[in-house]
Amino acid sequence: MSDYPISKIRNFGVIAHIDAGKTTTSERILFYTGISHKIGEVHEGDTVMDWMEQERERGITITAAATTAYWSPSDAKDKEAEKVKLNIIDTPGHIDFTIEVKRSLRVLDGAVVVFDGVAGVEPQSETNWRYADDYQVPRICFINKLDRLGASFNKSFQSILERLSPYAVKMQIPDGHEDNFKGIVDLLTMEYITFDGPKGEKVIKGTIPNHLKAEAEKERAVTVEKIVEQDDQAMSDYLEGKEINLIRLREILRKATIKNKIFPVFCGSALKNKGVQLVLDAVAYYLPSPVDISSTSGIDKKTGQDKQILPDDDAPFVALAFKTATDPFVGSLTFFRVYSGKLSSGSYVLNTRSGQQERISRIVRLHANDREEIKEIYAGNIAATVGLKDTKTGDTLCDPDNPIVLEGIEIPEPVISLRIEPKTKADQEKMSLSLRKLSDEDPTFRIKTDEETAEMIISGMGELHLEIIVDRLRREFGVNVNVGRPQVSYKETIAGTAEAEGKYIRQSGGRGQYGHVWLRVEPLERSKGYEFVNSIKGGSVPEEYIKPTEKGVLEAMDKGVLAGFPLVDMKVTLYDGSYHEVDSSEIAFKIAGAIALQEAVKRAKLTLLEPIMKLEIIVPDKFMGETTGDLASRRGQILSLNDRSPLNLKVINSKVPLAEMFGYATTLRSLTEGRGTFTMEFDHYEPAPNNVAQQIIEGKK
Repeated sequence: MSDYPISKIRNFGVIAHIDAGKTTTSERILFYTGISHKIGEVHEGDTVMDWMEQERERGITITAAATTAYWSPSDAKDKEAEKVKLNIIDTPGHIDFTIEVKRSLRVLDGAVVVFDGVAGVEPQSETNWRYADDYQVPRICFINKLDRLGASFNKSFQSILERLSPYAVKMQIPDGHEDNFKGIVDLLTMEYITFDGPKGEKVIKGTIPNHLKAEAEKERAVTVEKIVEQDDQAMSDYLEGKEINLIRLREILRKATIKNKIFPVFCGSALKNKGVQLVLDAVAYYLPSPVDISSTSGIDKKTGQDKQILPDDDAPFVALAFKTATDPFVGSLTFFRVYSGKLSSGSYVLNTRSGQQERISRIVRLHANDREEIKEIYAGNIAATVGLKDTKTGDTLCDPDNPIVLEGIEIPEPVISLRIEPKTKADQEKMSLSLRKLSDEDPTFRIKTDEETAEMIISGMGELHLEIIVDRLRREFGVNVNVGRPQVSYKETIAGTAEAEGKYIRQSGGRGQYGHVWLRVEPLERSKGYEFVNSIKGGSVPEEYIKPTEKGVLEAMDKGVLAGFPLVDMKVTLYDGSYHEVDSSEIAFKIAGAIALQEAVKRAKLTLLEPIMKLEIIVPDKFMGETTGDLASRRGQILSLNDRSPLNLKVINSKVPLAEMFGYATTLRSLTEGRGTFTMEFDHYEPAPNNVAQQIIEGKK
């Protein structure tokens, strides 16, 4: 039997914008649950969850870390009976490592979203919230850093309502802000809570002070009304003036949270050890167990039909591999979430992508970079296994007799590239092996070789992403490399429709080559990718030559036509052609497909696309003029200007082409005496202006 009832398991992640206090919150969670006996601090570089050297040096999270802990709610009558098992993932906030958040949310049942009490909702908070919406992950919100200068619980709460969801509901209100932040009022229990002891480990509950009573009564009425709206019987009792008891309120709130009808909002200061235990209570009370969420569906490989996968220990084994990591001590680690059944070490599983069976030699439960070996893992849990040969992010692992394919993980496209070369012959051999390991770990990191110059090109989500990759190459893998200047990943597309013929006919002494196709190309909406349609009638191109033609089309699209950048967002229709009984071959049709595509796109108004970034800049009031002037010189489009009082700061939201943003950190520092900060994330591709496109094309040629 499973070591823990599945209804008592909570798989959740801590997600937020960079610097909102995720890792600080996670460290408190580990301390209060007894996993660590010392609180690690980001500013001191001794955190448990940020264990990589680069994370500790920079004070940021780069890779999602997983751990397991146990918690009994602070007002539980029977501590043992109400104890829950927490599988926690601490995710990065920086946009360059967004895949870590995306793949974590794919396998989690819930999330704690942390907000900075001064800034409220920030750009990456919105992106992460959108990812959670995509996977329908229930969330609770924690407005952190209320001890900071300029903090405001109400303003931050308002920003959640306006920018993320109108269904956010206050569960608490703070007593004071900044240096006067003393305690928290629980609006359901109407208790005043303070935290005592060297690390705030003692939760002390008392009566609400007089100066907060009126506000607490008013806020509680709003909160209770929002909760009872979710239950017809409770609403009718409430309107009749009956008191709804705490247990019933919590039951209704739990159901509403799991259905994403309510997002409960909590407050505190993780750094000052206030409020984290109450967030843990909320995780136990309101976030779902694997049993509470609607069953996962997969596709049965034998029948091709949809199949519901229930979180049952006795059902056939199904799991999703959501992350791979290279460990210096054990080699390759594959993180997976078990959706049904159980897995024992020594057994075999089927990878439905590769069709290969893999042996599970060891199963480990993770505590950041420490591992605890276990013999079995059951439905609803998260663990890792060592030494799988060919398992990648998003692969389904299942019982070989019951092949199932789960929905994978969508991988964002890289927007920036670097040329990289080894310093010595010895480095050359190590480099390609190390880069392959890193790209297996991180699907947003790509490697390719420039066919013209034979140089190695690495691509990723941003300058910081590639900087960390190069740093890891040097430190972890001992590879010394020279690095070129960052390059923007442009794309090519078409603005019109055109048709073209592709013929490849070669006659030699013996058997010749004959391939002949007609293609039509049409533009698709931005970011729709590529679509190939076979509308051959009457067998003018035999079935066996359709796939080779598409292969030729794809290869030509990858090489581009205008300036060698990949072609995207187009529909290609194969509608006619001819073949020769003897001379036709797959290779001839592949070449004919490539020729036809190149001809067609030349006639269809070729356009160069450039990546546009969403940029948020925070600068002191007096530097706003210089900052906006500099943005205009970078082809920036200012979307909004907001005040962040009482700190006399201006928040500038804009969109800027990535090509204009290299080295911006240095420029902003010099413009603002080192006081300006910015965050940037990819937004969309759009056509580059003609003069810019011309320069890029000439530069390429």
